[in-house]
Amino acid sequence: MALFLSEEEVAKLLPMDECIDVLEEAFKHSSDGKTDIQPRSRIRMPNGFFHFMAASDAGHGVFGYKAYPSFAGPGGSKFLVMLYDYESGQLLACLESARLGQIRTGAASGLATKYMAQDNASTVGVIGSGFQARSQLEAICSVRDIKQAKVFSRREERRTDFAGRMSERLQIDIEPVSTSEECVFNSDIVVTITSAREPVFKGDSLKQGAHVNAAGSNHWMRAEIDEITISRSSLIVVDDLEQAKVECGDLLSAEARGTFRWDMAQELRDVIGGRISGRSSNDNITLFESMGVALEDIAAAQFVYHKAVEQGVGQQLPF
Repeated sequence: MALFLSEEEVAKLLPMDECIDVLEEAFKHSSDGKTDIQPRSRIRMPNGFFHFMAASDAGHGVFGYKAYPSFAGPGGSKFLVMLYDYESGQLLACLESARLGQIRTGAASGLATKYMAQDNASTVGVIGSGFQARSQLEAICSVRDIKQAKVFSRREERRTDFAGRMSERLQIDIEPVSTSEECVFNSDIVVTITSAREPVFKGDSLKQGAHVNAAGSNHWMRAEIDEITISRSSLIVVDDLEQAKVECGDLLSAEARGTFRWDMAQELRDVIGGRISGRSSNDNITLFESMGVALEDIAAAQFVYHKAVEQGVGQQLPF
């Protein structure tokens, strides 16, 4: 029988540090040729979109998909992951996955930060203060000894609330600031996690040696990063090249203007697998463009599933 796991159960079974570890395993499997990733596809509906993405991971012995609508109005979105056994094709679990998606998106940035940021990075600038921004900062704090962070978003009350909540949660000093340039200035690590359609900071404000996690631009109409940031980056990494070519608005925009070519981008699996160094010099600026790929969802889902079975958590479904 298949297991159903609710949002609350998934969140309890997926701590950030363990999610980072399981994504690292999955991208090592990908480096070894043991995975297949099908990029996100979108079907336009009368009041929104239906999104579908799939992956297999022979290393973890699973395959599956994530599907979700994004509609205007009270219906909103309902994220589901369906997880199957790699050998038998048996349905293992159905997981509610809004929280899973939030955690794994943060974990992907944490994993990139582990390999690409300076070892002694201690300051973070976060642009965006929504629920996804929380897991971004938590993940970075899991892989680096962060002493101080700054946060900027357009609404003062939201950035102030974010600073207060996350400062208490992570036990670090977090300062809400009034401009994105102030947020980026002198930050060892910069995170952008917005739905912006125009760049949210100027690339010339990045300090030498900074690492940037750009995690919000997963649609060709979105753009958080300007061409100066791209041109200053010694290493540009994407979580999946095929998917990035479809929906990485930052790089698609730069390509259209002739300041970026796809052969300038590397894949995260090659960094994790050791084929490419994530940082060759402390002076390098590095950029991780995170689209969010199904491999991350499936890897996290199988980890949650196995813990749930061990702990007797979840509801058995009658099929």
